[in-house]
Parts: sequence; structure tokens; C-alpha cells
Amino acid sequence: MSEQKKLVEVEHLKQYFPAGGMGRKKRWVQAVDDVSFFINKGETLGLVGESGCGKTTTGRSLLRLYEPTGGRITYDGEVLFDSGDLPTSNGRKAVDMLPYRRKMQIVFQDPYASLDPRMTIGDIVGEAIDIHHLAKNDADRHEQIIEMLRRVGLNSEHANRYPHEFSGGQRQRVGIARALAVHPEFIVCDEPVSALDVSIQAQVVNMFEDLQQEMGLTYLFIAHDLSVVKHISNRIGVMYLGKLVELADSLELTFHSVHPYTRSLISAIPVADPITARQSKRIVLEGDVPSPLNPPSGCRFRTRCPYADKRCAEEVPEFKEVSSGHWAACHHLDRVK
Repeated sequence: MSEQKKLVEVEHLKQYFPAGGMGRKKRWVQAVDDVSFFINKGETLGLVGESGCGKTTTGRSLLRLYEPTGGRITYDGEVLFDSGDLPTSNGRKAVDMLPYRRKMQIVFQDPYASLDPRMTIGDIVGEAIDIHHLAKNDADRHEQIIEMLRRVGLNSEHANRYPHEFSGGQRQRVGIARALAVHPEFIVCDEPVSALDVSIQAQVVNMFEDLQQEMGLTYLFIAHDLSVVKHISNRIGVMYLGKLVELADSLELTFHSVHPYTRSLISAIPVADPITARQSKRIVLEGDVPSPLNPPSGCRFRTRCPYADKRCAEEVPEFKEVSSGHWAACHHLDRVK
């Protein structure tokens, strides 16, 4: 099998937000801290973790909707951002993103907040076509809009309506049509089904898979529901308090996870069979997630980890490859059961 081509590569990404204070007392929210991963062309990388772990910030920083604090972002061999503080850096670099906006798109989490209530659906989808000058004339523009709506399961009549006339699932389809309108290569799906009913979630996830096949898309699929992510993803990364703690093939992570946090997430996935559900052991974590304003020293998971010891408080665990394509950050992988 030939080696797959990396489309997106993120190295040691950091995203800190100011949180008050001046000078030496200035405080920062460490939303994303030293995260590295890559996404191959045509694959789906899932990113999971509980609320506030930095998943959405990672996706938005990757697209430079937030300007990263540090690290390097490479897209299709081109460096989009380089903070200049990595050993292999040639100095700070941040390219103009407008040409890349066509290639890299995002589907936002909230279909109620991400659509302008004063614009028709046709104008919402057509706005990106106008910005990137993709239509030859008005007739061509209208044709492209109708085609995009058709691809996401809507019809031509919907183009003249307003967002408030649609259900949540339909609005999310409009958001997807807007992202597809510029024929992108890469889409960040930021919790695109979390605001939808369960029955609608399945339809939208299946639609994402169909569109990927039709258009050759590459996804970063962000969600907190591991059961949804494992269905759509080729590989899955698990985040905790701004750090990537485990990354592996979808099946490998589901059945052979090695990090104690990943184990607890997988144990929480609901099982349809009542007999199997009674036999499966739920791993309940103690305590609350610490604040990213003042994260624990060493391993960030140590305050809730049953295997934590003195070394965990003193050393940050290295994110290393434990088997082929399986990465994890833990000092006690040999003890995790």
C-alpha cells in the first residue's frame, strides 16, 4: 500500500487567550497547549473530549480564525503559520489566508447562531460564491446555489426562505451547503450534530460520509460524543485540558485504548444490549476538570487519574508512538488495565 499524502499537519500548536492581569501577573487561558497531529488526504480525523478541552479552539486555530500563539500549521505542503519558536523554523511566518479559504472551510456547531437571520438561504449559500468570484453570471450563480442545496437534501424552493422558517436539522444542512459552495478540499466539522435530535444526527452524519465519497473531502470531525465519532472517523484523537492524550485508528482506539482517560470515555458509550450493558464496567472519574487558567503541573490528567504518582506531578508525559500509528501520553501505560 502506497503511503498516504498528508493534507494538513499541525506541529506543537499553542493557543493561549489573555485572562486579565498586567506584566508578570498577566494570566492566560491555556486552551490548546503543544498539540501535534496530521490528517491524510481523503480521511476523517475525529477529535473528542469533554466540554472545554480545546477541541473547537484547535479547529479554529488550524483555520487561523484564531491566530495561534505558537507552533506550525502546514496545508498541502505550504506553511500557513509558523511561530518561529520550533527548532526547524526559519522565523515567524503567517501567509494571507484568502486563497486558502476556498480550500479550507468550517461547519459551525450552532445552526441557530451561525446563519444571518436577515439573509435568504440562497444569499447565505451564494455569499461565498460572490466573495471568491466563482459564478460567471447571475444564472450560473443561481444554478450553483440550487445544486448545493440539492446535495444536502434541500430543494430550489428553500432558496427564497429565511433561517427562522427551518428546523435545526435543515439549518445545519444550509450551513453544510454554505461550506460546500466553494468546492473545498478540507472541512472542519465543529460539533455539527450536537445541537440536533438523535434521529436527525444519523441523517446528517450519513450525509457527511456520502459527500466525502462524492467530492473527495477531508474532515476534521470535532465532537464530544465518541459513539458518533467512531462511526465516521478513520482515526480518533482524544483531548484533555488542552492536550492530546491519545491518537489511534478508530477500531484500535475503541478496543485497545491505552490511556486511562480514553478508557473512561469508552466505558461511558451506551450499549444497546441490556445484558452486555450490565456486564460492562463503567469507569467513573473522580473530581472535576481543573481550570485551563491554572492547569496542574506535569500530567494534566493526574488530579483525576487512579495511577498518578509523584513522577506525574513533576514531568509532562511525552506524546509518543506506543505501537504502529498509535500515540499516547502517559507515564504508566504498562500499569493501565
